[in-house]
Amino acid sequence: MNNLSIPTPYWDASLYEDKHAFVWQYGEDLLQLLNPKPGESILDLGCGTGQLTEKIALTGAKVIGIDYAPEMIEKARQNYPDLRFDVADAREFQVDQLLDAVFSNAALHWVKEADAAIASIHQALKTGGRFVAEFGGKGNVQAIVQALYSALEAININAPALNPWYFPSIGEYATLLEQQGFDVIYANLFTRPTTLADGEVGIANWIEMFASNFIGGLSVEQQKQIIPAVEEQLKPTLYERGSWTVDYRRIRIVAIKV
Repeated sequence: MNNLSIPTPYWDASLYEDKHAFVWQYGEDLLQLLNPKPGESILDLGCGTGQLTEKIALTGAKVIGIDYAPEMIEKARQNYPDLRFDVADAREFQVDQLLDAVFSNAALHWVKEADAAIASIHQALKTGGRFVAEFGGKGNVQAIVQALYSALEAININAPALNPWYFPSIGEYATLLEQQGFDVIYANLFTRPTTLADGEVGIANWIEMFASNFIGGLSVEQQKQIIPAVEEQLKPTLYERGSWTVDYRRIRIVAIKV
């Protein structure tokens, strides 16, 4: 697979598993929408460290996990050595045989080129195959994004240019799917406030894990300035009784290849 030409965050797979397990734990009930069956061929797109890939495999389906981050794939292979995991790009992956389903949890909001990802998913599926996904939807982490923008713009940095995320509305994403030959049979946008681990340092850890695009190019001194500024702005709304809560909004989609 070709590497992205734009800077991408380094993924600390151990930190992901240790402090941010909610990412895959919340995805477990998405498996009910997937409803995998024994013998089906399924791709887990953006598999992370492999927990949901393994749950799909336990149903008797034949599953492959792919992720853009080599750090995640390395950890997934350590976790589940009997399963197949490959480093691949959502925008241009290829499969050996057409699939019954493509499943994706908490990954596609990292792919701004949504059309390219949808085209790859479409070409990988059998006619009648299903695409089942959850990712950040319109308004996701809006308070955090605005706080990052404010803090960065205060030191004359063009924050929107650093934003790595794509958070579509149902109408926007369903239209993209339909334009490429999918029937959208289920779509839901919902709020999911999520309490972080580690008390007072929870939001700093979250930024380090998921928003490194915003701060990775800063000096140590600038980072020391930005994180407290973000915390100060967010405390009135996202911090209570010693814990931080992230303002997640998620979109869930089920679409069938026509």
